[in-house]
Amino acid sequence: MTLLAHLLLLFSIISATSAVPLKTLHQLFLKADADANANATQSYYPSLPPSLDPWYRAPTTHDWTQTDPGQVLKIRHAPLLNLTVRNALRAYQLLYRSTDSAYNPSWDVTTLFIPRWQARCWSTAASTRWCAHALLSYQLPYDTCNVDASPSFGLQLVGEPYGEVADALGLGWFVAVPDYEGPLASYAAGVQAGHATLDGVRAVLQVAGYFGLRMDVAKVALWGYSGGALASEWAAELAGQYAPKLRIAGVALGGLTPNVTSVTEYLNGREGAGLIPQGLMGIATQHPDAYRWIVSRLRPRLRGLFLSVRRMTAAQAIATFQYQDIYGYFVGGYQDLHTRVMQMMYNVDGYMGYHGVPRMPVFIYNAINDELSDIRDVDELVDRFCGVGANILYHRNTVGTHTQELVNGRQRAFAWLRSVLDGSYDEVYSSMGCTIQNVTYNIAPWVGWG
Repeated sequence: MTLLAHLLLLFSIISATSAVPLKTLHQLFLKADADANANATQSYYPSLPPSLDPWYRAPTTHDWTQTDPGQVLKIRHAPLLNLTVRNALRAYQLLYRSTDSAYNPSWDVTTLFIPRWQARCWSTAASTRWCAHALLSYQLPYDTCNVDASPSFGLQLVGEPYGEVADALGLGWFVAVPDYEGPLASYAAGVQAGHATLDGVRAVLQVAGYFGLRMDVAKVALWGYSGGALASEWAAELAGQYAPKLRIAGVALGGLTPNVTSVTEYLNGREGAGLIPQGLMGIATQHPDAYRWIVSRLRPRLRGLFLSVRRMTAAQAIATFQYQDIYGYFVGGYQDLHTRVMQMMYNVDGYMGYHGVPRMPVFIYNAINDELSDIRDVDELVDRFCGVGANILYHRNTVGTHTQELVNGRQRAFAWLRSVLDGSYDEVYSSMGCTIQNVTYNIAPWVGWG
C-alpha cells in the first residue's frame, strides 16, 4: 500500500470518529504526500512559534474536553523536520487531549518521525518484514518555561542537539518527541510532564498503524535525560493509575532530578543557577497561588530580570544567572521558597517516588559526581522503588559530570532500549528485582547543558 493510500485510509477512519475535526484534513494529507515527495532541496520555512501559531490552540469546533486523554485533536505535516533531523522520511505534528497537574483537561503536542527505511514497507506488498515494530517516545530536555522553546518548534530551527532521534530512526524505530511541558511551558511540573508523555504515546498509537507500524507486535519504550528524564520518570510512576491499559516495554532514565527542592539548593550559586528561576516559574504555572506568591516576594529592583526567564531558553537563563544567589532575589530569601503554599506545590509536582511504582523494566544511569542533582537523591529513589518490587538496572558512573554522562551513558541506553524493543530483554538483563552497579565509562568530552 502506498503512503497516499495509507493517508486516505487514515483520513476516512479519523473522519468517522471525529478525532481530528479539520475541514481540510483530506487536502492536508494530499498536500503532505506531495510535499514529502518534492525535490529534497526544496526550501521550507519553519512555522510560527507556538505563542503566535493558531495551530497550537485547542479546537473550537467541538468540546474537546469531553474526549479521552490521548485523543488526537489535530494533525499536520512538518516538512522542515525531514531536513533538520537525519534519517527521518517524514514528520507529523499531533495535538492531543491531555491532563494537567490538577487533573483538568489540557492539551499537548508531539512530533512523530517516520524512519527512512519505512519506505520499503510502503513499497513492498509481498512482506511486512520491512515495517517498523517499535515506537520510542524520546523526551528531549528543553528545561525552560518559554513555550517558544518547545521541541516541536525548536527542532525545525536547529535540528536536534544530541543526535539521539536520528540514531533511533536509523534503527528503524518510529520516534515521537512530545512537548511534555504543555501549553504553559510548565518546566519541572512532574505530573503535567508525566501525563503529557503518556498521552503523547496514546495519541501516536492512534495513527501509527496507518503509517506502517506493526501494531500486532509493536513495543513502546520511553527515554529521557535530565529534564527529559523528569518527564519519563513521572510517566513511569503515573502509568499504573493514569494509563493502566497502555503497555510500555521499558523506560531509560539518565541524569535524574528526583527532588526539586534539593536540586534548587544544590544549584544555587553554581554555574547552573539559571535553572532555578526557570524551574520556579515553570512549575508555578500549574499552581496559581504559588505563582502569585513567588511574584509578590521578588525584590522590586530584581523582579523584571527574574521574570524575564519566561522569554529565555535554558542556555540563555544559565548564561544570565550563573553563579548567582537566587535566594537573594526574594525579600525573605530562602524562607520565601519554603512556605506552606510553596510546599504544597512541591508535594504535588516536585518529588519523584510518591505517585506509583513503575510496572515496567527501568534503566537508570547517573554520574556519581553529577553537578545538577545530588546522587544521594537518585539512590534514595531507587531504594524506594526496589523495596516494593520494581525491576531496575542502576548504573552509578564513577567518572564524569551531569553533562558528560549524557554522552557516557548513550550507548548503554541504546543497548538496553534495543533489548526491550526487540524482545530480548529477559535474555540479556535480569528481569527480577534490582541490579545496582558502580561502573566506569569515560568517553565524553565536555558538552553543553542538557
